[in-house]
Amino acid sequence: MNAPEWLKPAAYGAAVGAVALAIAGFSWGGWVTGGTAEKMAAEKARHEVVAALVPVCLEQSKQDPRMTETLAQLKAASSYKRSGMIMDAGWATMPGADDPDRAVATACMAKLADQF
Repeated sequence: MNAPEWLKPAAYGAAVGAVALAIAGFSWGGWVTGGTAEKMAAEKARHEVVAALVPVCLEQSKQDPRMTETLAQLKAASSYKRSGMIMDAGWATMPGADDPDRAVATACMAKLADQF
């Protein structure tokens, strides 16, 4: 079968255009692979869950009879020890959970820092 003479340059142009479109889309167009989209969605979901749990942490801190003492210790402690202190106080342990959550403790500490 004899192909028309114009078909070969058109096929090359389509192939080069497809490659250029893919490069531009993934580089500048914001396209992502399925795996990257799943990672982004999981990270966003985790962030939103932590944000939703911070009020629980703050409420648990208010119900702690040693809150004033613990806040004074937090104020005196270095910044990298504060989340651990919140975890040790039990404020970052959510109802029904056995272990404290470090991400919740860190976000809770950011809110508690306003009380210093």
